[in-house]
Amino acid sequence: MSKSNEEEEDSLPPNQSTKPSSSSSSQRPPLLTKSKTLTELRTTAAAGPGGAETNPLFSTVRRIKTLPTSASYFSDRDYVCPSFLGAYPNRTRVQHVKPRSANPDRPTVVGDVKSAASPENSMDSDSETGKLLVSSASLVSQQGARRTRGFNHSLILYLLSFTCILSVPYAAYLQNRVAKFQEEKSNLCCLCVDNHIFNGSTPHFGNANIRTVALYTVVFTIFMPFMFYKYLDRLPPIKRLSKSTKINKEEVPLKKRVAYMVDVCFSIYPYAKLLALFFATIFLIGFGGLALYAVSESSFTEALWLAWTFVADSGNHADRVGTGPRIVSVSISSGGMLIFAMMLGLISDAISEKMDSLRKGKSEVIERDHILILGWSDKLGSLLKQLAIANKSIGGGVIVVLAERDKEEMEIDIGKLEFDFMGTSVICRSGSPLILADLKKVSVSKARAIIVLASHENADQSDARALRVVLSLTGVKEGLRGHVVVEMSDIDNEPLVKLVGGDLIETVVAHDVIGRLMIKCALQPGLAQIWEDILGFENAEFYIKRWPELDGLRFKDVLISFPDAIPCGIKVAAEGGKIDINPDDDYELKEGDEVLVIAEDDDTYAPDHLPEVRKGLFPKTADPPKYPEKILFCGWRRDIDDMIMVLEAFLAPGSQLWMFNEVPEKEREKKLTDGGLDVSRLENIKLVHREGNAVIRRHLDNLPLETFDSILILADESLEDSVVQADSRSLATLLLIRDIQSKRLPHKDTKSTTLRLSGFCHSSWIREMQQASDKSIIISEILDSRTRNLVSVSRISDYVLSNELVSMALAMVAEDKQINRVLEELFAEEGNEMCIKPAEFYLFDQEELCFYDIMIRGRQRQEIVIGYRTANAECAIINPPQKSEPRKWAIDDAFVVISSGE
Repeated sequence: MSKSNEEEEDSLPPNQSTKPSSSSSSQRPPLLTKSKTLTELRTTAAAGPGGAETNPLFSTVRRIKTLPTSASYFSDRDYVCPSFLGAYPNRTRVQHVKPRSANPDRPTVVGDVKSAASPENSMDSDSETGKLLVSSASLVSQQGARRTRGFNHSLILYLLSFTCILSVPYAAYLQNRVAKFQEEKSNLCCLCVDNHIFNGSTPHFGNANIRTVALYTVVFTIFMPFMFYKYLDRLPPIKRLSKSTKINKEEVPLKKRVAYMVDVCFSIYPYAKLLALFFATIFLIGFGGLALYAVSESSFTEALWLAWTFVADSGNHADRVGTGPRIVSVSISSGGMLIFAMMLGLISDAISEKMDSLRKGKSEVIERDHILILGWSDKLGSLLKQLAIANKSIGGGVIVVLAERDKEEMEIDIGKLEFDFMGTSVICRSGSPLILADLKKVSVSKARAIIVLASHENADQSDARALRVVLSLTGVKEGLRGHVVVEMSDIDNEPLVKLVGGDLIETVVAHDVIGRLMIKCALQPGLAQIWEDILGFENAEFYIKRWPELDGLRFKDVLISFPDAIPCGIKVAAEGGKIDINPDDDYELKEGDEVLVIAEDDDTYAPDHLPEVRKGLFPKTADPPKYPEKILFCGWRRDIDDMIMVLEAFLAPGSQLWMFNEVPEKEREKKLTDGGLDVSRLENIKLVHREGNAVIRRHLDNLPLETFDSILILADESLEDSVVQADSRSLATLLLIRDIQSKRLPHKDTKSTTLRLSGFCHSSWIREMQQASDKSIIISEILDSRTRNLVSVSRISDYVLSNELVSMALAMVAEDKQINRVLEELFAEEGNEMCIKPAEFYLFDQEELCFYDIMIRGRQRQEIVIGYRTANAECAIINPPQKSEPRKWAIDDAFVVISSGE
């Protein structure tokens, strides 16, 4: 081993082996580690086999012929960089620990790249090692060069900014010196009395120094913000501030933060744009006037005025003379055009936003004593109509509709009603009744009545939504001034809504009301038209009012005290406002009691002196006994179990109820049981099930349609969400049933049929179906009022306009919530009910009596006679006028009465 090799072995660390792995391993220099010092590197950096030293200028970097096999991490580098040059750029430190060697006394070396290699594992080539060292050195030199260029660039920027800042005061200083010299020269010229030189050669500077300072100030003020913003992040104080305010440990440039703050300010504050435009105008006028003052001979105030004229009117700068004034005036005019364009844009956006807000119904409703309707349904049109008729007596009112629909669509749909609202204004707003902000927008706390409509969803979902709306209404901080009328879909959900709302809530269970009404109309033809007259505001309706002059009178005298109204009951103050319909004749009115009447309007009736009536003799005819009936239900309703219970209460024992629909029989029993009906406990009626489609003729042919006393065509549950399809199905079923009946029943041209046909229709097909209608009663459930015209014109069936009747009930309860107690009792299975009685119960044929006489005779039967229908009339007259005038009555006439149920 040569001397150089011995020196190299001495310089190796103790943990490295000197045992050669090949014949040429004795000439391989040892591996440098990061812990080598500069002196050691210079000592051990010997030359190749010749023993001569390399260039002393590169003594800190040594050529490595071979690297250990475990140091493959450096396969892409030519040279190894010493430790005093810093970490390797663009490299992630890798912690690598060499496995423990066979010699336990040998320590493990851990460096930047922990590769404690031994000569046995050194298999890399010299070329790869050289490339590694060259690449590392080049990367270090490039980083140093970038730092030097950045430093030089920042230094030039600082010098340039410092020079610009100092140039302005220095220029002002020089201008001041020039002004002083000119002043001294002028004084000298005056002393020399040299008029020629003084007048011809001495220029008049005046306030030239001030104008120059103004010019430099304008230029400096205009350009410095741009320079400051461009190089904002390069200033050392700003950079230190940016490093101290990091977001998520990531540095955000100050320019981006400033732009973000401006964006947020313009987004949050609505008047930020106007303020920015205002300050821009002030800035343009101020600095534009200062620039005009600097380049022209005008005073400062005159320059400000000129700047304003240039901003306001871009054509005012045309008469400027001189290069400087023209440049400045053109700049001010250009800025003025830009400002006015921005101003027009802001004004246009504000107007468009306001119009869009009005169009979409976002503005607040400032009303008092209005009626608020929450939701949208098919009943809304008839509801608006009834409320408008109710407000006719006071010259109109205000109705506000809040629904989750577009305001324009709601207004278009309301406009299609083609109805005269008679002074009532309908205001639509788009929003959700479940949001308090939207409720406040429609002045919910100031409304005199709130109507919550049922949605188009199924019964449970609709009632759940109504419950949430009631909860939202109870959460209004200002409180509610009026009462709330809630349309329910299922009577089973009614107690929960009343529990949440308390005394302010009045519920109308539409589906159950219509079901009961259809049964009563089927048992008593013509009752549907009477209910339509009483529930609507177009004719007579219920009113409750206090009359102090009637205190002490008995009810039988109160009954005939109103020429223009018919008393029906008493609101008893002593029993907490309980309404007693059809009370005893001997009940004496006390202080605080109110009278329930049927009248044209609340201001059209008043008590008068008692008329003279004669009781007379009349036939003591008892009510005829009930006979078993056979009834057919076509279709399936959700509340069909409640309808069966009503029939159980009204029909005589031995009656039959046929149910014809598409629901399988096993499923029907399950639905009836789930609805709370125990079929085994039915005593008066027997259920007969038939399965089929009511719009298919061959299915209807299998039914004995000519044997039924009454047929009810129900709006099927599967189509109740679609008004048009449900009515189309009902109308088709009606025509098919009547056609089948007309062919099976014998044709008898009775007198009543001739009267009905006279002057109406000459079609033999229609006449045959009308003759069949005399043998069997058909009640059709109609949802759309337009379908009513088709049914009423044909006169082959009676009908129940369910949506119309529910809307009337909602409107009546909205006007006076006490009426809901009256309707609940009249629609119930027990208690008082409205019915039609023949005239033979009250008079003899062709007897001449006044209406008061008939009312007195009706009291002997514990009934209140409220109207009549003559034999040849199609409609009944409720609350007839001129009650004291006598007239002749026929035995075929009928009277409408309120009687206690048996």
